[in-house]
Amino acid sequence: MSNNGSNNNNNNPYVHISPLQTNRPNPMDTVFGALNQCSRKVGDATRRAEIVADNLWNHIRIGSSVADAAVARIVQGTKVLALGGSDALFQQSFGVFPGEKLVKSFACYLSTSSGPVIGTLYISNLRFAFCSDYPLFHYPFSLQQNQTLHYKVVVQVDQLSTVSPSSNRFNPAEKYIELVTVDGYEFYFMGFIAYDKALKTIREVLQQYHNHSREA
Repeated sequence: MSNNGSNNNNNNPYVHISPLQTNRPNPMDTVFGALNQCSRKVGDATRRAEIVADNLWNHIRIGSSVADAAVARIVQGTKVLALGGSDALFQQSFGVFPGEKLVKSFACYLSTSSGPVIGTLYISNLRFAFCSDYPLFHYPFSLQQNQTLHYKVVVQVDQLSTVSPSSNRFNPAEKYIELVTVDGYEFYFMGFIAYDKALKTIREVLQQYHNHSREA
């Protein structure tokens, strides 16, 4: 019997609650710089504007607040710029295994029992790792008062059983990617800005792992 990864967080070995690092630079300090850099790339993105606009609208409207989702994308971009790239942000959030390389990262939502959680899905050659853009948990009675925590899901490639694409039958534009672990935990990701590329990347990483395992 499968386990819903969103409803059994207390016993779910793939879900991690991570303290917010307060020594990071304030992301809003570099928002304007990020916007200026993005504006210089507008010309190159014009030919893909319609597709990007549709995917972006689908992405930001999934959450409870369109404004919060839009700001989350800006804040995430400033974190990447401040640290010098997605690789550095991935390593800061999850550490790094020997021989591990980040392949791609994708903005999306993770389905949970309390609603969609906006964040970033990092895909490396060894792990699939999701981290929320915002801290979601607060434990006022913990040893550290006013502690803010990030919601994370980490699945190693060798722990992944199946990858299944699906969509809302009433609204085909709403697409999902379901990851099922070998021990039956299920995780649903949605609201991708680049859904097709994310699905392709996940499948390629999984296929490369299986090919390597057969050769070993």
